Amino acid sequence: MTVFGKHLDMTRTMLLQAFSSRFAIGVLAATVTLPVHPILAGAIVGVLISLPDAFGLHSYAGVLGTGLLFGALTAWTARKWGS
Repeated sequence: MTVFGKHLDMTRTMLLQAFSSRFAIGVLAATVTLPVHPILAGAIVGVLISLPDAFGLHSYAGVLGTGLLFGALTAWTARKWGS
């Protein structure tokens, strides 16, 4: 996914893209209100935010899997701390 070495500008861009995507998952998965269980809502948000990265990198299972996992974990954590 990330290539370190001679491509310093590409590496910075790719790291910034990955950070902003995961940050968006964290913020939105914790705050979204859907008419489903909060953990499922977080997983849906995680997958939807990860879709553009998965299409761009052609790494569907890894990117979508981490989006699903981090979205669900963030929603679960927000639910536990919120109650």
